[in-house]
Amino acid sequence: MSQVPPPPVVAVIEPLERETIRRVAWRLLPLLIVGYFCNYLDRVNVGFAALTMNKAIGLSSAAFGFGAGMFFIGYLAFELPSNLILAKVGARRWIARILFTWGIVSGLNAFVWNDWSFTGVRFLLGLAEAGFYPGIVLYLTWWFPSYYRARMVAFFMMAQPLSLIIGPVVSAWLLTLDGWLGFQGWQVLFLVEALPPIIMSIVFWFYLTDRPKEAAWLRPDQREWLQSRLDSENVQRETVHRYRLGEALINPRVWLFVVAYFGQGSVSMVVALFLPQIIRSLGVSIQVTGFVSALPYVFGAVAMLYFSLRSDHTGNRLVYSVTALLVMTVGLEACAFIGPTSPVFMTIALIVGVMGIQSFGPLFWPLPTAMLSGFAAAGGIALINSVGNISGFVAPWLFGAIKDASGGTDHYALYVIAAIPVLGAIALAIAGHDRRQERIPKVA
Repeated sequence: MSQVPPPPVVAVIEPLERETIRRVAWRLLPLLIVGYFCNYLDRVNVGFAALTMNKAIGLSSAAFGFGAGMFFIGYLAFELPSNLILAKVGARRWIARILFTWGIVSGLNAFVWNDWSFTGVRFLLGLAEAGFYPGIVLYLTWWFPSYYRARMVAFFMMAQPLSLIIGPVVSAWLLTLDGWLGFQGWQVLFLVEALPPIIMSIVFWFYLTDRPKEAAWLRPDQREWLQSRLDSENVQRETVHRYRLGEALINPRVWLFVVAYFGQGSVSMVVALFLPQIIRSLGVSIQVTGFVSALPYVFGAVAMLYFSLRSDHTGNRLVYSVTALLVMTVGLEACAFIGPTSPVFMTIALIVGVMGIQSFGPLFWPLPTAMLSGFAAAGGIALINSVGNISGFVAPWLFGAIKDASGGTDHYALYVIAAIPVLGAIALAIAGHDRRQERIPKVA
């Protein structure tokens, strides 16, 4: 006689909780997604501009990698102060300021004329954008309990693959507009794609709400439940250990998180900046390059949503995060091994690597945000993001230098860069995951 399988174990969610989280998500996430779409589009459109800009202003691969990576030096310089200011003055005003200034500076890329002007504008763009991403990660902790955090970070980060799906197609088309208003195609690309963040700065100023207690668009019982839940989680977190700002900035576990984030950032920015050139080396047109460059991010978006939901439901943050780092290494090492002689298999390997890259962020951020609170959270998140993002300077420059030294081929550079996430996986495994710092929902 066959046995009836037991019913699945699921979290018990009360109607008030379900209604509140749904309403908050529908109010805030579309706005944050559009803002991050603009952010990532302005950060990586330089990869497509390079297809014609490098020749126009005389940039070598190494000079382009160095200049593109200089963005992260400016980012590092102002990231921590920016996030502390956001925690003090509120997200609405500060994020609106970030959007406006980076839109202006991004447009200046259209007027660079040599390697030094390119490097200088990229540095200024890093200063202007500093604080946006960690600011939003911090802002999500003000609104969503820990049980929802991975999936909400994933929904927010959907803007990244969307920008890398839509962006290459749009950027490739803008490159064809040589002569429009007297500008070359790469200049048109920078000018047109600088407008959305300026527009969004106005939207953020009027539409964003800083804290649940200020949300007139929530019912009183929803505001009370949400604030009470978030406050009780902070008490639970601080019962394990209450970190002060200075203590968080020198904590060994926080620095292990930095190493892990550095590992992911190394391959993420190399792929984002050099993927168009890698695809172009297969012998396809610029338009086809745009479509093929978008394909891995379609799969990456699906993987990111699926595994973030699994992380929230199971609580296995560490296992999923370490696995994502190893998957990106396997995918890109395979890509380097296969090479341009097998375009189909190379594309499959790129897809696997990008699935790991895209999945990592939502799986990773619940770990430090479960550990830190208050100003320690603002400073710790900024430290992890800014120092980890030095990889965005080191890796593109190293990739370009190895590519130049090896006669213009990509696969030797990919071998080196793809191995870096393994160090991140080791660091993350050492850092571990203290489940006492997260609220475990009741199950039935």
